[in-house]
Parts: sequence; C-alpha cells; structure tokens
Amino acid sequence: MCALYAFLRHTDDLADERGSAEEKGLALRGWRLDLEAALTGEKPAWPGLRALTDTVTRHAIPVKLLHEVVDGVSMDIQPSRFVTFADLADYCYHVASVVGLCCLRIWGYRSEGGKAEKLAEDCGLALQLTNILRDIGADARDGRIYLPEDDLARFGVEPAELTCAQRPNDRLHSLLAFEAERAYGYYGAVRELVPLVAPIGRPVLRYIVGVYRSLLDEIVRRDYDVLSRRISVPPWRKVAIGLLAVSGQIVARGRPVPDFAQSRAANDSAASRS
Repeated sequence: MCALYAFLRHTDDLADERGSAEEKGLALRGWRLDLEAALTGEKPAWPGLRALTDTVTRHAIPVKLLHEVVDGVSMDIQPSRFVTFADLADYCYHVASVVGLCCLRIWGYRSEGGKAEKLAEDCGLALQLTNILRDIGADARDGRIYLPEDDLARFGVEPAELTCAQRPNDRLHSLLAFEAERAYGYYGAVRELVPLVAPIGRPVLRYIVGVYRSLLDEIVRRDYDVLSRRISVPPWRKVAIGLLAVSGQIVARGRPVPDFAQSRAANDSAASRS
C-alpha cells in the first residue's frame, strides 16, 4: 500500500508543480517511460519504482491500471469541460476508481465474475463526486468546472455562478442537491463490496468510505455552503469512524466470503493471464 501510495503521490505531484501545461505533459510522458522501463527490469530512475515493481509482481496488478492513473492526472493539466455525466464518470474512473482496483489486488478479493471490480468503480465515483462537491468553488475560480454541462443547463446554472464567494442561489442549490443524491447512490455499492474483500482490507475500505460519506453528510448539513468555504470532517469524527471501521459497524457485514487465500490466488492468476 505504501509503494502504491508513493506512486500515486509522485504522479500527482508532477502535475501540480509549477510550469506550463506543456512542461507538465512532458514530465508525465517521461514518468510513463520510467514506469515502463522499471516494470521491464531496468534500474529505475526514481527509487520508489523498485518497490512498486515488486508490488505489481507479487499482487498481479494489471499494468494497464497504472497507465490509467497517469492518464487521469494528465486530464487535469488542461482544464476541460464535461458535456455529459458519462464524460465525468470516465474522468472519475481514471482519477479514483483505478486506485480502488489496484487496492483490491493488494488486499485480496473475490471477483464474482467482475462484480467486485464494478462495485469498486462505483465506490470511486462516490468518492470523487464528493471531492468535486467540496471543492466546487475553488476549482471554478481556478478555471476547472467538473459538473457536466448537461446538468448545469438542466438547472439553469451559468458557470460564472460557481465562482461567487457567497451562498448558492436556489438554482445552484438544487443542482448541488441533485449531484449529492447521485453520489449517495454510488455509496450504496460499498455494502456489497465489503464482503467480497479479504478481511485484511475491509477496515481500510470502511474507513475511507466512512470519511468521505461523512464529508458528504457535512456538505448537506451545511446546506451546500461550498462556495466560500472548504468543508471538512472534524478530526474527532475521523477517529470515531476509524474505530467503527475496525469493529465493522459502519457497513453491514453481509454474507461471509469463504477461502480468501484460494480466491486471491485465482484472481492473481487471472490478472497475470490478462
């Protein structure tokens, strides 16, 4: 998990450094070449790639997922607009869902014909939609508008209204409530996903989802006042969520999944063949 996080953090940092979009794009292209070289056995230029290569090999993480992480970060170099929710969902997949798919391989899981992977993708959508709602004002002031143009038009909201340092008007409030309800729908996937994940990974999954779900609850509780402030989850609540995640009280346990060692081996074998 540390090796995976280091890779994700370094990839994200390359896009956040100062410089033009062209310079950032060049850095990410070089990073992709470094990744490919390390995975084929060459001595890595960045030390963390050695640990990542070991993780990828031992847990049969599809290399495609790592490249999709780089694809997702590249999408944020140049601010772009999303016409439909399908366009936004594709972005969310690349910046959030692929991370969950990598984690599944590390924790161990039972696929059930691709069901677990689809549920993990939905969880990623829930988390990223929550991020988008929390940062909507700051992102808009930076020229980044993630809400689909179809949804803006449906509620009669102009993009300029997202940059106002004040409370949302009625139209924007309705739009934000609509997007929050959409996110809540995707959070439902975690109830089915948890019992498919090996026991060692369940507390981590419960905690991550619990914190983000609590963040969405806080946004709703504050009546979507996200334009002039950055809403967060209080530290004490994160501690409480952590305790509940370990005890399994955040998400229903669901039916037991037997023989994770055998299931994990089958998943890894299938991933290696792909």
